[in-house]
Amino acid sequence: MISLNRYSVLEPTTTRVVLGVRKLLAVMSSTFMNGGVEASAGGGGGGVRDLYGEDRATEDQLITPWSFSVSSGCTLLRDPRYNKGLAFTERERDAHYLRGLLPPAVFNQELQEKRLMHNLRQYEVPLHRYMAMMDLQERNERLFYKILIDNVEELLPVVYTPTVGEACQKYGSIFRRPQGLYISLKEKGKVLEVLKNWPEKNIQVIVVTDGERILGLGDLGCQGMGIPVGKLSLYTALGGVRPSSCLPITIDVGTNNEKLLNDEFYIGLRQKRATGKEYAELLDEFMRAVKQNYGEKVLIQFEDFANHNAFDLLAKYSSSHLVFNDDIQGTASVVLAGLLASLKLVRGTLADHTFLFLGAGEAGTGIAELIALEISKQTKASVEETRQKIWLVDSKGLIVSSRLGSLQHFKKPWAHEHEPVKELVDAIKAIKPTVLIGSSGVGKTFTKEVIEAMASLNKKPLILALSNPTSQSECTAEEAYTWSKGQAIFASGSPFDPVEYEGKVFVPGQANNAYIFPGFGLGLIISGAIRVRDEMLLAASEALAAQVSQENYDKGLIYPPFSNIRKISAHIAANVAAKAYELGLASHLPRPKDLVKYAESCMYSPGYRNYR
Repeated sequence: MISLNRYSVLEPTTTRVVLGVRKLLAVMSSTFMNGGVEASAGGGGGGVRDLYGEDRATEDQLITPWSFSVSSGCTLLRDPRYNKGLAFTERERDAHYLRGLLPPAVFNQELQEKRLMHNLRQYEVPLHRYMAMMDLQERNERLFYKILIDNVEELLPVVYTPTVGEACQKYGSIFRRPQGLYISLKEKGKVLEVLKNWPEKNIQVIVVTDGERILGLGDLGCQGMGIPVGKLSLYTALGGVRPSSCLPITIDVGTNNEKLLNDEFYIGLRQKRATGKEYAELLDEFMRAVKQNYGEKVLIQFEDFANHNAFDLLAKYSSSHLVFNDDIQGTASVVLAGLLASLKLVRGTLADHTFLFLGAGEAGTGIAELIALEISKQTKASVEETRQKIWLVDSKGLIVSSRLGSLQHFKKPWAHEHEPVKELVDAIKAIKPTVLIGSSGVGKTFTKEVIEAMASLNKKPLILALSNPTSQSECTAEEAYTWSKGQAIFASGSPFDPVEYEGKVFVPGQANNAYIFPGFGLGLIISGAIRVRDEMLLAASEALAAQVSQENYDKGLIYPPFSNIRKISAHIAANVAAKAYELGLASHLPRPKDLVKYAESCMYSPGYRNYR
């Protein structure tokens, strides 16, 4: 096969090379025909020449999928990395055999963006917008990222939560073409070979899921691929990591979702989930293969694994691989940033507050631990001591010491001395928290009685309803502000519109992981970090909190607007990289003098390039 798929690196003799290849193909065509391989589709003379014998082969005979590819003409228009659509200039259309393949008009990228945004806004159904954005990504990569960066506040809910949740639920029906790697139990023993099938070799970030706990939607099996694809789109748009350096992966070990198993359009393995030794062996082979194929410094982000696997995987591989769990660590970091910023509004220090969580899974315990670490850092008290300021409620009620025998291992550090309490509102009255955090994945659990109890105890209660998607949020922004009579400082995991209450407009904040993980990953990359440590997460939280301006505080916001996200990501990356150098975990030496400027200089730019 003759392949010139990356014409952008050819010398100025591109035209001569292309003509040479065309002559070679003509000679090969003539050779095939002179050898007697000439037939029409019907087997007779004339018509379309069957150069490779495909039409003369019977259905049970094997044929070779020949492909002669030169990056010009239709091949160029079908390459999403280099396609510019109507933005190809007159000179480029001549040089790369595009005449007649495009309408005569020439648009610049800004006009293309204006046209596409106009079209996107015509869709009334969010899933249709999602599908349109995915179609754009598959045909014109740079325009996709240009639109996403320039309209991030409008499009983030489309390519990420909450719309991505619905996309995952319907992934089998809307599936068009693969956007990442699928590694199933069928590939056990051959995972390294599967990784080598991916065309890009310089991978810096992998987001991987097994689809067992997609947002608050449960087990979606193979259809969880929408999450790694969406996360990596944000790594590029918000953090500036090159698209070619990102690899989405789904580990398919089956699903326990009966609806999917009975769905004729389901695209994954039709079997119950593998567990125990079979599961552990596949994951271990995957982790070893990633390191072997991509090296020590590839970041592996675990995404939407169920609690029983998420904690074990993070503990098992954090000492041997560069791993990060966004559900445990990313959520914790962004929530801690909001808490640090909120101190400007509620006064005092973090240690002055008492925290009550509804939800004691990956997110809840991860946030709680990072809060305890930050208080320990500020007060010099032990983490065991600072944990006493933090209480958790799970499905069985307040986590207390009398329940130790029946608790999962990750809940045990939060079992404090107290009488059992079943209901959340009773726990609020007993513990008297200043901060209420929801990470339960169950919607409508912050009832009117719960919000009113928080408001009766605090002049400015801090209420964070973090569960995604919007339908699973513990309460809405309107409920939080109305039931607290405008007292609450509110933030949520999914976006909510501003709320007017008694003549005052309240703008809810969004405790979105997208504030943290793109900049965090960029910081690991630019420093060449080989391991993730808790100190790096604290550094990311502090950097994000520092980006909240007085103007934001005046609106009651504890997070900065997403419109500044690339600047925010650069500062987070710089703080994380600085901590990596401080801890001796950075391998890119010498250390850049100005890490913020260096981070900005490393960011991918989606503007069109001029072609020879």
